[in-house]
Amino acid sequence: MSTEPDFTLGIEEEYLLVDAETCDLATAPQALMEACKVDLGDQVSPEFLRCQIEIGTPVSSDIRQARDHLRRLRATVARHAADHGLAPISASCHPFADWRDQDHTDKDRYNQLSRDMGGVARRMLICGMHVHVGIPDPSQRIDLMGQLTYFLPHLLALSASSPFWLGEDTGLASYRTTVFGDMPRTGLPPAFGSWAEYERSLNALTDLGIIEDSSKIWWDLRPSCKFPTLETRICDACPRAEDAVTLAALIQATLRMLWRLSRRNQRWRQYDAFLVGENRWRAARYGTTEGLIDFGAGAILQLDRIAEDWLELIAQDADALDSQPAVAHLRDMVARGTSADAQRNVAGLARAAGATEEEALRAVTRHLIEEFRHDL
Repeated sequence: MSTEPDFTLGIEEEYLLVDAETCDLATAPQALMEACKVDLGDQVSPEFLRCQIEIGTPVSSDIRQARDHLRRLRATVARHAADHGLAPISASCHPFADWRDQDHTDKDRYNQLSRDMGGVARRMLICGMHVHVGIPDPSQRIDLMGQLTYFLPHLLALSASSPFWLGEDTGLASYRTTVFGDMPRTGLPPAFGSWAEYERSLNALTDLGIIEDSSKIWWDLRPSCKFPTLETRICDACPRAEDAVTLAALIQATLRMLWRLSRRNQRWRQYDAFLVGENRWRAARYGTTEGLIDFGAGAILQLDRIAEDWLELIAQDADALDSQPAVAHLRDMVARGTSADAQRNVAGLARAAGATEEEALRAVTRHLIEEFRHDL
């Protein structure tokens, strides 16, 4: 395991389209998709629901290039959406929309998903962000997957952007995780001792025709079906592009740190899913406000302390990857709080000014429209 992986980057994001005036969810017009396709090619595509649109950056050699791609993709989608009186938002749940009013995209893959999953699929009015990091060696991919799992709750806590569902405050920072958890083959990835063990488990399902390939495995972290990458899928959608870039840079630098340990015959301790799952729940419930468990220290640490420890761990790797400014933005994210916090604050201020509950949630959606434009 001495050959250094290339640690290339790819970022995928799912957006919701809303009416720029009313803030209601809106179906993506065919003309909008066609205009985006002209400018972006296969970097843009429809998603499961017709109110969604997905983008994916080209393979990026470093975080600066990934940032440039992401900003261009966001700006292009926003520009074409505006031509139709629409606006994209990048949050994992719409503040007040009802999943029962949505239709799924008429596409073979999505039609089959709807048939296979039944009512569970219909509730999937959620969006996420996926980060691919290039790890060409399959054995390295599985080895690093098991170790990176420890950090998944940290990424969820930072990205939490889905406090509202069906117009109600759920009490969670990331309600998306509970909706997605109804699907099979989700949650923390199992621990595999080798690539061969992973393939045996996968083949047990594909040989029976239960799934056609690994794209139907939706763990928080998985080997990509299409690319020689590890795909991190734990994150809520980030309203601001710069926050998404920082999370991608953290994932990339953390993987390099774990690879660097392996060169000295060292590794990050792998904790049982029972324990990591407790942190995952804390992240979904509280975001960054109540801290996460440091199992080595045997204590609950606040996110500002965790952030400093994390940045120290990956400092050498961020230097090597030329991503120090991007990872350093972690401090700003922790100090500012999550999008879930900001959304609740917007709603609270609107209510205090005399707004009805419906008006307060529309104010939250307008806030998310502005957040999308923040870094463009």
